[in-house]
Amino acid sequence: MPMRKRHVAIVTALPPSRTTLSEYGHHLVQALHDAPEVGEVTVLAEDHPTGGTYETSDRMRVVPAWRFNSLLTPLRLVQALRREQPDIAVFNLHFSSFGSSRPAAALGLFAPLLARLAGITTVTVLHNIVETVDLEAAGFRYGRIAQRAMRAIGTLLTWVVLRSHVVTTTMPRYVEILRRKYRADNVVLVPHGAFEIPPPPPARDELGRRRILTFGKFGTYKKVEPLIDAVKRLQETREVELVIAGTDSPNAPGYLAAVEADHGGPGITFAGYVPEADVPATFLGSAITVFPYTSTTGSSGVLHQAGSYGCAAVLPDIGDLADLLAEEGYAGELFEPGEDGSLAEALARLLDDPDRCDEIGIENYYASCGIPIGDVASWILFHSGAVA
Repeated sequence: MPMRKRHVAIVTALPPSRTTLSEYGHHLVQALHDAPEVGEVTVLAEDHPTGGTYETSDRMRVVPAWRFNSLLTPLRLVQALRREQPDIAVFNLHFSSFGSSRPAAALGLFAPLLARLAGITTVTVLHNIVETVDLEAAGFRYGRIAQRAMRAIGTLLTWVVLRSHVVTTTMPRYVEILRRKYRADNVVLVPHGAFEIPPPPPARDELGRRRILTFGKFGTYKKVEPLIDAVKRLQETREVELVIAGTDSPNAPGYLAAVEADHGGPGITFAGYVPEADVPATFLGSAITVFPYTSTTGSSGVLHQAGSYGCAAVLPDIGDLADLLAEEGYAGELFEPGEDGSLAEALARLLDDPDRCDEIGIENYYASCGIPIGDVASWILFHSGAVA
């Protein structure tokens, strides 16, 4: 007798939303749609004010069901889940997924608990935990007492999220912390996964070899001023271009426009938002991807993307980035954040040694091939089946 295929609802932002994890959500939705054990996918997406257009099919619908920074998000999501009655509800979450304001972000994290109380099997894909975030480096410059209060609130919210039937995290260290501190026996490791596994990338042309890319949402713990300064230093002796692709972090509106006005110059391009269809060409047009981070708040989707397209990485030896190098086989040139000249020196080492740059790019390509996003979707469904 054939197995009944399941109806999966997934709560996530989708492009063109600039909200955290929208790109990851796009690829996870497609992987769930393609999973053989899934009959129907309902995406409970952000009610985007500009009106997004989404690909759908007879087996996949997109239902606007929440709004960034709205205090009503958890109630709207539970109402939508009650209407849809899925077999499983998957929440694709970062601690700031539902708002840049602290009340909206915090209240949104109650949605998985409310869904479980409504009788729905709930799986939360949790991309970061408060225990590994350097609040000051990430842009939250509070006094000592305020930071302790923030940590306490974060601990409470983590406990709330852990009321899901299953919580998956992308880093082994996260699993250890959650099991030890919260005594949570429902936490499992499901790696981040690679969005796409394209064929091995072709060799970059001369322009690609001297073009440097950084990609993401900038303004909090991702600052581009040190990278611009490093590129300008290199431009004194080399032909080098910098492409800054992406948007402001929801917590730092207007950041990139201000940086462009104050620090822009020849050979420095602010590319803005990159549609999904243009992502491959953006990475393939540069041999080097830089991660100008002062802190980390989870596994890096950009590093997995850069690896898929054979980019060499220049990155700080900090937090979750260091874990990815050690545990998933990624490689790159390291620099010390905050040290004048360290980033420029790391970039120069790759620019002046194209063969080594290519070797690192290929190493990252094979690292990204290890775990495709389709496997991630299968593991999420497998773990949900234990409680469904």
